Amino acid sequence: MAEKTRYSDAELEEFRAIIQDKLEVAKREYEELRSGISNGNDVSDTSPTFKVLEEGAATLSKEEAGRLAQRQMKFIQSLQVALIRIENKTYGVCRETGKLIPKERLRAVPHATLSIEAKQGGAK
Repeated sequence: MAEKTRYSDAELEEFRAIIQDKLEVAKREYEELRSGISNGNDVSDTSPTFKVLEEGAATLSKEEAGRLAQRQMKFIQSLQVALIRIENKTYGVCRETGKLIPKERLRAVPHATLSIEAKQGGAK
């Protein structure tokens, strides 16, 4: 029997559902991070000594939230690209080895484009 070169349409639909669920959650989390960045911390009722400390902590929190929001957007984009690969029927194919990425890996990391072997540098 020849080695399978792509996932069946039914398998691709299973992965599409997984990705769409993750995409929905990721978008919600991204919006929460964005709203956290835009909401200012009001420190007007605090004594001057603590006001400086609170403003500094707020700036750090906003910077961290900004970094998290950027990471989340990158994740969202990766999931969207995975959906395109499903449409093209190239989803689940390792971009280095050309072999199918195991289903277990795709269920855990649905936007994966490399098999574990290729990711660890052992691809030939």
